Amino acid sequence: MTARAKPAICLMLGWVALLWLLEGVDFVTAGALDTFGIQPREPAELVDVVPAAFLHFGFGHLAANTLPLLLLGFVAALRSGVRRFAAVVALIILTSGLGVWLTAAPYSNTAGASGVVFGLFGYLLVRGFIERKALDIGIGLVVGAVYGSILWGALPTDSGISWQGHLFGLIGGVLAAFAFRERARATTAGAAVGPVP
Repeated sequence: MTARAKPAICLMLGWVALLWLLEGVDFVTAGALDTFGIQPREPAELVDVVPAAFLHFGFGHLAANTLPLLLLGFVAALRSGVRRFAAVVALIILTSGLGVWLTAAPYSNTAGASGVVFGLFGYLLVRGFIERKALDIGIGLVVGAVYGSILWGALPTDSGISWQGHLFGLIGGVLAAFAFRERARATTAGAAVGPVP
């Protein structure tokens, strides 16, 4: 696990630095990057599903996402390894973005890493139970205790917040915990090399 720590922290620091750089570019160009947010049910907007997860509407929006993204991302990358973590994040981004595209309010524009934050929360919360690993169950319980209150953000309580991105991000994280579980790979490998009856 210690061999995974350096790549995990470098990845997350680089990711957060990229988000701040992009927001700096957006600031100096008077919001030029905001056009890459997701506008629902417009076919041409499907190409913005991925870039929207890396953009924010102001530094305050980005600051609110930075710490939970850094912490949850580091823990997920540390426990999963960078390659599996990348697959997990890709599934979360696609699930969250497509969910927004399908269900967000008309004429809205959605961007931000909060869908990924909710996805990583969901992933870490259930991963240990799916893989039946005591350490990861413990991590899930700690994550639930520390960040459990964010679940309110997945409910339609504030018209200025994309609860759709949060909800579908959460769903994407849970799906990723099932799709990329280690037990499935171990079982498949065991079946491939097992004795022929």
